[in-house]
Amino acid sequence: MDDSLAFVFSLSQTWWRRRLTLHMQSLSKEEILRICSIPVKDFANHKPRVPYRIVKDSGEMGDMMSEELTQVIEANNAAGIPTRAIIPCGPMAWYAPFCAKVNARKISLQQLTVFHMDECLDWQARPLPPRHPLNFHSTMEDVFYRPVEAQLAVPEVQRFWMEPDNLPRYREEFWKAPIHICLGGWGQDGHLAYNQARREPYSPVTLEELAGSEMRVQNNNWDTVLALAHRNWGAAYQLTPPMSCTIGIKECLAAQKVRVFSDTGAWKQTAFRAALFAPPCCEYPITLLQKHPDAIVTATFETATHPCSLHPEWQFF
Repeated sequence: MDDSLAFVFSLSQTWWRRRLTLHMQSLSKEEILRICSIPVKDFANHKPRVPYRIVKDSGEMGDMMSEELTQVIEANNAAGIPTRAIIPCGPMAWYAPFCAKVNARKISLQQLTVFHMDECLDWQARPLPPRHPLNFHSTMEDVFYRPVEAQLAVPEVQRFWMEPDNLPRYREEFWKAPIHICLGGWGQDGHLAYNQARREPYSPVTLEELAGSEMRVQNNNWDTVLALAHRNWGAAYQLTPPMSCTIGIKECLAAQKVRVFSDTGAWKQTAFRAALFAPPCCEYPITLLQKHPDAIVTATFETATHPCSLHPEWQFF
């Protein structure tokens, strides 16, 4: 075998070994069915891998999520410690109760630094029009900042937006001091922030690489585009942003506390089961929360209840 053929053969072997390794970091159909078939009442008997909470509905979830942040801020204010938090755009149920508590309890946000989790972008990685429904910057101005009384509000210089032009400044500020809490939700594939299950055939990542992923600009997966299109505007994928700017898993897991929530039912049911009962895997990035010392996953009862758990008579194989 000449040198050129030997090189190609060696490269092919390396590629296939890597593909085999990555395949082992996904879930089999049998494993998916197993975790999705567990009745909610039996969760505790199946040794969940991460602490979890199940709440009645969006109202209860929103109140709980808002309280997670207000308690951290109040404790740090009392101790004279500035609070640093990763804040998501969604789930939507917590903003009104958070702002109401801040105003009613006169909780000063003057020492709060906010690191916004992610942002949607157009196909050229540009910000969306200000009134686009998935412009997270505009949404957060409307629901998170504007309702708070001016004398209590987060100073504008302490609001770090996850946008391409801001990445150098954001990155520098982020690592200056500890992050006290990361709030968020999860996606249909268990993505935290916009850290989706990577499906690029020519640049796959290992679990360790995914866990070490950092803030970046990226294309969104096709299933993410379709999921957002279905949820927001009648499956018009043509209107859905194809790119995003996101913090990485590395930044999420750097927080002292991680609290993720979902009230969107069928969209998140399988990923919720993966978080609780599957081993860490690239297919469901939310499973990496199992490696964090203080992470809690919270779902509404609808989100926790999988159709497969209600139909043991179904046969898939």
